[in-house]
Amino acid sequence: MLRLKAFLLCLLLLLSGCAGIGPHTVDRDRFDYTTAISDSWKHQMLFNLVKLRYGDAPVFLDVSSVISQYQIAGQINLGATLNTKPWTTSGVVGTTGQYADRPTITYTPILGDKFARSLMAPIPPSAILSLMQAGYPVDLVFRMLVQEINGIRNRYGGEARARSADPEFYSLIEKMRSIQSAGGIGMRFKKTDKEEAAVIVIRGKRDPTIDALSMEVRKMLGLAPQADDFKVVYGTIPKNDKEIAILTRSLLEVLVDISADIEVPVAHVEEKRVSPTRVENAISGEKILPLIRIQSSSEKPGDAFVEIPYRNSYYWIDDRDLRSKKNFSFLMFVFTLVETGEKGSAPVVTIPTG
Repeated sequence: MLRLKAFLLCLLLLLSGCAGIGPHTVDRDRFDYTTAISDSWKHQMLFNLVKLRYGDAPVFLDVSSVISQYQIAGQINLGATLNTKPWTTSGVVGTTGQYADRPTITYTPILGDKFARSLMAPIPPSAILSLMQAGYPVDLVFRMLVQEINGIRNRYGGEARARSADPEFYSLIEKMRSIQSAGGIGMRFKKTDKEEAAVIVIRGKRDPTIDALSMEVRKMLGLAPQADDFKVVYGTIPKNDKEIAILTRSLLEVLVDISADIEVPVAHVEEKRVSPTRVENAISGEKILPLIRIQSSSEKPGDAFVEIPYRNSYYWIDDRDLRSKKNFSFLMFVFTLVETGEKGSAPVVTIPTG
């Protein structure tokens, strides 16, 4: 009988502990789902880059919602018999328990208007300036997101209109990076009667070296030597010497350009499955490194930041390649940044209460 009482007491304590399981799952679930969504987003981005490299169409799925339900049920069965001749007692104790975790995850494909808005619309010049103001290097922002600035063209890796950068492009963004590092480039928004215009401020007169670089940048872009504020517009040709025309890329163009640098198996090139990897050189003859180095191998890599299998090969970013990892994360951030406008209707999900 003492054993029976002890068993029942332990069982009651166990069930009372399970009653508070809900609050304890919040921290764990938030971490687990955040990690899972982040990893799947990296895999999806790399997968679509590789597909574009092979001439396939990209497909993106958004995780619209994650709903996690837990259910705990328990039951105790007690039974006893009493015999008077001879005097004996017997008891029966039975317990059952059930634990269920039923996550509901909904996905929304990026199609139609949302595809055109997110992937095919040019990135607004104001977003370019905001990224620079947030501290992202101007050479990274311009190499990845800008096709042309005041007639000076960036390279493009898409096969339909592949071209190398103009000789002065890399020199321009290198000088702008030096000015930015010294705090000589800023931005602001100037309100006019009809619209709000973005303005780049190129400051000098702080340091002779930076002042000289500022004058060189003005000369390369055809800007007024004594002006500090320059209106930023979308386009290829500025109206005057106090305007900077920036032709930005769409996110799809960004993905196509980055995919051109993916290293592919030699056999696939020889079999005409994919075009050779482009090599870009600066005016000095120095090789321009790709923004994101994506390698390929026949065997699964042992130390990858992200990897995906495709066409009997593995494509991956080395976890020790810090530059590529940072630029890949920047690409995903830009993808989030261009999500503008009204979002499509999310699926209606009915959650049972039982």
